[in-house]
Amino acid sequence: VDDPARTASRIPSVALDILRTAVTEGPVLVSVPRAGYLPMLACQSCREPVVCRQCGRPMQAQGPDRRPTCRTHGAVADWRCAVCGRDVVRAVVVGVRRTAEEYGRALPGVRVITSAGDEHLRTLPGQDVMVVATPGSEPDPGPDGYAALVILDAAAALSRPGLRVAEEVLRRWFSAAALVRPADQGGRVLVVGDSDMREIQALIRWDPHGYADRELAERAALHLPPAVRIAQLTGPPLAALEVADELESELGTLIARRSGPLSGPEESVTWLLATSIADGAALTAALSRIQSLRSARRAAMVAARMDPVSLR
Repeated sequence: VDDPARTASRIPSVALDILRTAVTEGPVLVSVPRAGYLPMLACQSCREPVVCRQCGRPMQAQGPDRRPTCRTHGAVADWRCAVCGRDVVRAVVVGVRRTAEEYGRALPGVRVITSAGDEHLRTLPGQDVMVVATPGSEPDPGPDGYAALVILDAAAALSRPGLRVAEEVLRRWFSAAALVRPADQGGRVLVVGDSDMREIQALIRWDPHGYADRELAERAALHLPPAVRIAQLTGPPLAALEVADELESELGTLIARRSGPLSGPEESVTWLLATSIADGAALTAALSRIQSLRSARRAAMVAARMDPVSLR
């Protein structure tokens, strides 16, 4: 794996300074948004994403000397880019194990351990350690807490698709920060990211309530959950349209907004119909009746979900 960026240039100097000092005062925590070693790769020459030719899923590297590996079909011994024909890959995203390696090299003499996924550590093996963990996998530091927390790649964590990604990321940041000892006892928290991000500002100000209020107001203006109830209809274009039309015909003005069609997997489309919270029960009951009648007529079925996490 070609990695043109040197370790020293990849690690923010302010993070190293904080960790170098704090690790002498107690355990320190580094939060990384992704597990694995190099969970996402691209061609070094043309930057084409490295995907498995059999299933089309992104490939990863499991160690410093490994070839691209598919989670389903295994390692590829002679991988070459389908676009330019080159055989050298670069890291797009760095996982928890690679991050632990880099910090271990940058801070010699510091014991570095990882905690993620199936290898989730519940407690620390000692107080003189640096823990590199994925969100939700942080070990219990004990009554004294962590001396410092560094949250890496904030933008990467927030860039994943999904309606509730940002609020979930922020919840996990608050949970990790709560494991750090109070500021008057020397505890420090650093977030590596754009300080203008509203999630980072909420963490800096320790203001989850203000963030929730603003988020709810925006979702209400856009007719998005949890300010409204939404029925998501996905299926063949004609069938999905029929169900959407029947719902709108039956509920009339109770439908506050209708959006679509959005393109879906395998030539399917998605329609979104929103009602107020108070009318959510009526929407659910009407959708259940329509689906039952279509099933009895053996009509093409449409997948229906209420208040989906993803709107695609």
